Amino acid sequence: MKLPLLSLLSLTVCASAAGPPRIAVMQLRHETVTFLPNETTREDFIYPGSPAKGEALLKTQPKGDMGGFVKVAREYGAVLAGIESPGMPETGIGSGWVTRDAYEHFTGRMIEELKAQGPFDGVYLALHGAMAVRGIARPEAELARRVREVVGPKAVIAGTFDPHGNEDAEFLKHADLAFAYKYYPHYDAHLQGERAARMMIRAIRGDYRPAHAVRTVPILSATVYQWTGQHPWSTLVQRCLTWEAREPDVYVNFFYSFPWADVPDAGMCFQVITNGDAALAKTVADDLADTAWRMRAEMFSATPIHPVAEAVGQVKKALEQSRAPVVLADYSDRSGNATWVLREVIAQDLAKVVIATIKDDRALNALARAGAKQGDSFDMDVGGYVDESAGQPVRVKGVIEHLSGDGKGGVKAARIRFGRGNLLMLSPQLVQYMDPQSIRKDGVDITQFEVFAIKSRVHFRRGFDDNGFAKTILLVEPPGPFMGTVHLDALRYENLRVSEFYPFSEK
Repeated sequence: MKLPLLSLLSLTVCASAAGPPRIAVMQLRHETVTFLPNETTREDFIYPGSPAKGEALLKTQPKGDMGGFVKVAREYGAVLAGIESPGMPETGIGSGWVTRDAYEHFTGRMIEELKAQGPFDGVYLALHGAMAVRGIARPEAELARRVREVVGPKAVIAGTFDPHGNEDAEFLKHADLAFAYKYYPHYDAHLQGERAARMMIRAIRGDYRPAHAVRTVPILSATVYQWTGQHPWSTLVQRCLTWEAREPDVYVNFFYSFPWADVPDAGMCFQVITNGDAALAKTVADDLADTAWRMRAEMFSATPIHPVAEAVGQVKKALEQSRAPVVLADYSDRSGNATWVLREVIAQDLAKVVIATIKDDRALNALARAGAKQGDSFDMDVGGYVDESAGQPVRVKGVIEHLSGDGKGGVKAARIRFGRGNLLMLSPQLVQYMDPQSIRKDGVDITQFEVFAIKSRVHFRRGFDDNGFAKTILLVEPPGPFMGTVHLDALRYENLRVSEFYPFSEK
């Protein structure tokens, strides 16, 4: 946003009179899938580039919320201090509970550095919102509480969030501002970072006095339903934007919920922030919550889900009708190790399919031990060993097209040619390809393939759907119900009572 020259001059005068605001910048992110068996440990957050501090931290995610915050804060003349913070764990979104040790270690270091470098006029927290920590019910709110104890009541605390955060009113009891991305796929992270910086500066100068209202809605949905490119999710997002357009200085956070984290604050939530107008905040929050409740049934009917065998059969029909490329999106595979689609591709003898990817560090380690190289034959079981949701190992016979070394004598990725022009990509972790060009960048000639079998729920739409690339899209779920299922009432929650949420309640 460009300001008039007079406004820019007045801001400069204010900054020079009061001194540039000092803002601490911190991050702590994870989208925790508590039903996965592998815990997220301290070591998972430690790798080249993580933790980061100073300018190195400020340069992380330049196109994301961090980049947006840093850009605008510096435009306003703020002095930023990058507090040592970890990045997302190396396991990405493919790991379970964050250990108490990991949380206490990194938050402890952040708090001590915050004390050492203070005082600060503001603290920016780059968060996700769906972190789940053993023994800490609301880890993002707890971090804000600890930060508040250090910086005192006058400093402004602002956070940015993924809309899949499990948030309620607790964070805003300790922080002043929160800004969540609105779209899924998440197109507007940079914009929300910009907003966080702009509103923090205004709050520091006394031009914005945050008043909050929060409404939780007892709706719990699998993330595959939450695509904001279709009604009713698009309608709800537009309603949030309409309120922001109608009322100056109103900001709305729409948290869809993240049901794969077994935490007590899961579920849909609306947060509304106004400039000192608590009554307006409540009016907006009530309107949005009531609108969402009226649309609850449509949230679960807009997205068709197909059994794997049926979907592969539909792929054949789509190819016969020249409706390629086809996307087969296994949205339910949270570990990356599942073989259901691969097995059915082989059983129904599909051709020109790229399987991107199967997580299988066992197979990669076996290739390394054997000294495998490009052109060697491949005859090995792959996948199917993490848990029952991964299915059974599948025997793949083919030829090694490519191997990528890990720099330590191991193999970090492999591509296997098999069947009638098919390609299997093996990876050490869950890989969620969001667009075909990312597959191309990994060395695959995507023009050779008509079918893209990927592990993604909604993010793939940014490159396979929103631009018209795919002519046919089929979302698939294996037998089960397993860990990533839409049948959330089949999961073994311990901290969340699914029976209290629509569509699993009698309300």
